[in-house]
Amino acid sequence: MVGQSSIQHTPSGHVFRIERKRGPAWYAKYRLPDGRQVQKKIGPAWTERGRPAAGYVTKRTAEVWLQETLAEARRGTLVGMVRTGATFADAAAEFLRYIEHDRARKPETVKTYASIIRHQLLPVFGSKPVESITSEMVEQWIAGVTLAPASRMKSLLVMSGIFRRARRVYKLPTNPVADVERPPQRPNGDIDVFTPEEVWALVRAADSEQDAAIYLTAAFTGLRRGELVALRWRDVDFPASTVRVRGSYSGGAMTTPKSGRVRSVPMAPEVAEALARLGTREHFTGDDDPVFIGLSGSYLDASALRRRYVAALKRAGLRQLRFHDLRHTFGTRMIAKADIRRVQEWMGHADVQTTMKYLHYVPRAEDAQLVAEAFRTSEPVAARR
Repeated sequence: MVGQSSIQHTPSGHVFRIERKRGPAWYAKYRLPDGRQVQKKIGPAWTERGRPAAGYVTKRTAEVWLQETLAEARRGTLVGMVRTGATFADAAAEFLRYIEHDRARKPETVKTYASIIRHQLLPVFGSKPVESITSEMVEQWIAGVTLAPASRMKSLLVMSGIFRRARRVYKLPTNPVADVERPPQRPNGDIDVFTPEEVWALVRAADSEQDAAIYLTAAFTGLRRGELVALRWRDVDFPASTVRVRGSYSGGAMTTPKSGRVRSVPMAPEVAEALARLGTREHFTGDDDPVFIGLSGSYLDASALRRRYVAALKRAGLRQLRFHDLRHTFGTRMIAKADIRRVQEWMGHADVQTTMKYLHYVPRAEDAQLVAEAFRTSEPVAARR
């Protein structure tokens, strides 16, 4: 590595006290395996009798600190022991390059990570040598940011990814984010969904026949917005009453569905009728043409679709639910009619645990009777009063 000697030394050092105007302080001076000499302040010296006050250091605690530091140096896990010549900004740029080109992550994912790096991480850590960043620095930063818990967690995950890549590229000894306590998140299993009447009210308030078909298809199939935009005519199997989900379009690029697998979803007669009407348009009805078209037959602008969706909600007098809640509506309606594995398959969930969040929408009128039977006794009701 840059600046490292090929001769390896046994880490060694000593502690000493320096008298300062603000009071004495304990310092450590030690040699790293590459021969570099490091001098570091441990903390203010405790000169009174009895137990030292918080933040103060005795000779004994200074020596313990030094021994722990030398042990980390021998193990190769001491922060700053490796000199990379790279800043955190360099490591972040390498991480983005890696996930985009080597890992082929979806454009929308890369865009999201780049935004987090640009707005949350670089202003704080960008110019720092990547090897100098410690768990304490990360903890202090995450405790002070004004972000929602989910956003804080996502920022930490991105930062951890940067350091995982940096460990391979720059041979960093540790990932400082790995030891950071994750911010608490309030579990919230509640889901906002439309009633069937609200779905039809939204369809009637649509700005066009195509938008009406999109809203209906989203609610009746559970396709994600990017999957709806990517849907082609060859994916619509009218004889089999099936819609096949082969791709997702977002960030200006076609990718695989989120689960990475092609799946088939039942096509209800109402959806088939709506799509069949779209199929009677004059142009763009070939097998490879999008079902829901944008300008000049191009892919639909998802942002414009969202704006029209919000306007349709207002016209229909409906709650301001997200477009994604049409997908949740499908999940909550179908979990009451089909077994969980089929719902998992239709929705393209990689993990059945994701599908299980819909289970509390399953109507179980008999459950109350089961509880009553469990506590039933042979004693007459009147006798228990």
